[in-house]
Amino acid sequence: MTKRLLAVVLFTWYLLDVNTTFAFTYADTLRGSNGSGRSWWDVQHYDLWASLDINEHTIKGSNKIWFKVTGPVGDSMQIDLQDPLIIDEILHGDDKLKAVKNGNVWWLKCSGINWNKDTTDCITVTYHGTPRVAVNPPWDGGISWKTDKNGAPFVAVSCQGLGSSVWWPCKDAQWDEPDYGMSIAITAPNDLVSVSNGQMVNQMMNDSGTTSYWKVKNPINTYDATFYIGKFNHWHDTLKGENGPLDLDFWVLHYNEEKARKQFAVVKQMLHCFEYWMGPYPFYEDGYKLVEAPYLGMEHQGAIAYGNEYKKGYLGSDRSGTGVGLNFDYIVVHESGHEWFGNNVTAADIADNWIHEGITVYSEKLFAECSLGKEKADAYCRGEWKNIKNDKPIIGPYGVNEEGSGDMYDKGGAIMHMIRTMTRDDERFRKMLRGLGKDFYHRQVTTAEVEAYIAKNTGLNLAAFFNQYLRTTNIPELEYYIKDGKLFFKFNKVESGFTLPIPITAGKTKVTINPTDTWQDVKWKGGYNLKISEDFLIDLKK
Repeated sequence: MTKRLLAVVLFTWYLLDVNTTFAFTYADTLRGSNGSGRSWWDVQHYDLWASLDINEHTIKGSNKIWFKVTGPVGDSMQIDLQDPLIIDEILHGDDKLKAVKNGNVWWLKCSGINWNKDTTDCITVTYHGTPRVAVNPPWDGGISWKTDKNGAPFVAVSCQGLGSSVWWPCKDAQWDEPDYGMSIAITAPNDLVSVSNGQMVNQMMNDSGTTSYWKVKNPINTYDATFYIGKFNHWHDTLKGENGPLDLDFWVLHYNEEKARKQFAVVKQMLHCFEYWMGPYPFYEDGYKLVEAPYLGMEHQGAIAYGNEYKKGYLGSDRSGTGVGLNFDYIVVHESGHEWFGNNVTAADIADNWIHEGITVYSEKLFAECSLGKEKADAYCRGEWKNIKNDKPIIGPYGVNEEGSGDMYDKGGAIMHMIRTMTRDDERFRKMLRGLGKDFYHRQVTTAEVEAYIAKNTGLNLAAFFNQYLRTTNIPELEYYIKDGKLFFKFNKVESGFTLPIPITAGKTKVTINPTDTWQDVKWKGGYNLKISEDFLIDLKK
């Protein structure tokens, strides 16, 4: 290869790499940032109605958006609704307002409207169309138009990341939840049942179908607002929780009720465990539901999607490879854990979604500890680390609706495990977890806030630790050797100031070292058969 050809190839590769890394569009910025069409208004309540045509795979409906004016009104209000759905009209009272479409955004023109700061008002958006069909739900979501084993319709939606605007018009921003919840009405054929978030308050039947009315009293992520339609059976139960009686409701395909009752019997034990470790269930007024779905699962607030085929583990397998995970239903435990982290404590930007996934993965370990003991739970947690890819940092780019690496799950779980190990005080760690849920109750937070809170409430200096594991792909490499009665050690591939307190044993000799990026040594009489703590996500180099 000539030098000139090599230069062309390298330059082309560079451009491809740059484009892959930084190719965010104006549409990405509109979705992911608090721009001029969003910054001046705060959502107070959504009143959503949606009617599903099962045969035609279409939707129509309306959403009344109540909002508070928080600053100088811009020239436009950004309403999100994804192609190919269409807004029919937007009303302010009896006045029809003008809106201009730009991709998946509709710009509502605000000129001539008297909206003053600190006032509350509403608009009603009517829409219709053929919503996006889910490709690989819940990861690549949309509407799942499925049938059950008897050929009856079995329909649901999943839209995390993709956004709630894939099926209803709203302010599709993770940082702005409706302060006073939602009213959700779903119309489906008369021979089917529709289920949504919160508590059912009414049902009305006419020739066009049956409408189920649901009330969500608490703030809710827009991607959590959901529906399920099918031939469901339902049963109710009550948990005596920390904050009193908690409604438990289960909706499953009618022919699955017997095995569902057996599979879901673990729910009370699980919720008691989670309340012990993470604080009271965050949505007592709205209750807790498990609803059978035509896809694997999703943490829809108060209406968790379940599709794990009534198997233990993850569709019958153990993600940890230890066998411990086959003792419980992964989807029931993981998605329920999100009620605390994801639904209660919510990342303001999806770039920080490790707050959801990492802590929730660790909640799996907490449940395993409650039911199987700490030794097996620790093995399960460490076993999940084998799934870490280190392909890119956990934290993604901000302001463009882009998550970081999928390592936010298992590497995020490792982060929480290491913090607990370093805290060396389970009660202090438990109070910290409960404090996160209490002090950030129903709030949207940043990584910086969560990092600072954890550091303050564990008493640990975690700045370099978080930088290492959240913002780089490098796994610390512990290099060591023994010579002249001393153990020499240092870290490679670490951020400035990074260290970990790593216990090392050999026979009766035990020492805790605190490696940095420079060589250190300690006296050593333990021989060459070292056992290095497995509770830290590090690589070893002799």
